[in-house]
Parts: sequence; C-alpha cells; structure tokens
Amino acid sequence: MILVQTDRFILREFSLADAPSFAHLANNRKVWAGVRDAFPHPYTLENAKEFIEMVTADQPTHVFAIEIDGKAVGAIGYFVQEDVYRYSAEIGYWLGEPYWGQGLMTEVVKLMVEKTFERSNVWRLYAGVYHTNTGSQRVLEKAGFQKEGVLRKAVFKDGQVLDEVRYAYLRPDL
Repeated sequence: MILVQTDRFILREFSLADAPSFAHLANNRKVWAGVRDAFPHPYTLENAKEFIEMVTADQPTHVFAIEIDGKAVGAIGYFVQEDVYRYSAEIGYWLGEPYWGQGLMTEVVKLMVEKTFERSNVWRLYAGVYHTNTGSQRVLEKAGFQKEGVLRKAVFKDGQVLDEVRYAYLRPDL
C-alpha cells in the first residue's frame, strides 16, 4: 500500500525486498547516534528482515518505508500511546545519510503529520530529539512542531548523558 507519492519520494508499506537497501543505509554510526538503542549498530541484513517482519505484522501499518528511486532509504512511523495519553502519538524517523540536508525529511514529516491525523483519532504528535541532533530539531521546527521543553540529562546514549528536546504538533482543528 502506498500512503503518499510525491515527485521526490514514496511513503509505503515495507516489503522484505527492502531489507538489503535498508540494512546498507541503517548500518551507519551517524544514523545510530540519533536514534534509540533498540536500533542496533552494526545494523545487519538480519536486523532489517526482523524489523520489516515486525512492522508489517502490525495492521493497520503505522511504520512506512521512505522510497527513493525504488529503494527504501529510511523509515517514519507514529506510535499511539495508551491510557490517559491515548490521543497522543510519538513520531519517529530516520533517513540514510546520503539524503541528509536536502529538505527531504521535512517534507516526509509534514506529510506523515497530515496522514496520521487522517488515519487516527490522535490530536497530538510529539517527538523527543537528543540535544546533539540539531538536524532533526530543524526538521521538526520546519515541519511546524513547537518546542515544548528540555528534559535535562534524560538520555544515556553512546556513553554520554544527553538532554532530550521535546517537540509537539497539535491537530489544527482542536
């Protein structure tokens, strides 16, 4: 299923055929430095297959491949929360390094926000970004997210204690 198609990229469901390109681009220490430790490093073909099997088993799909020139070059998804947070969802994403700095991820995030609000009863999207990941902070700001605050010394990543910068986007029709 294709979620969105533009002249620059396609957001679509994953298939196991995506595993080689996905693993190749995910196996990058710079990518790993910006994501949670559940994202392994080094990133193997087997890791890619396991991830794809996991996200395609979840229906309806909430995690999508970012396709460029027929290859999966990253991923984006939203994760609806539970209990009193049931109308909030966390958005997460990554993109292969060769595609950084082109404004691509900002476009992807904007479209994912729109589609999340269309596909779910979520009214608040949020993201936590390490203070060292200024590129991702810019992506969120350009996509219309508002900085809500800083969780000081909230993250331990790669032997360092980091602040987490929290962003949110509220459904416009609230």
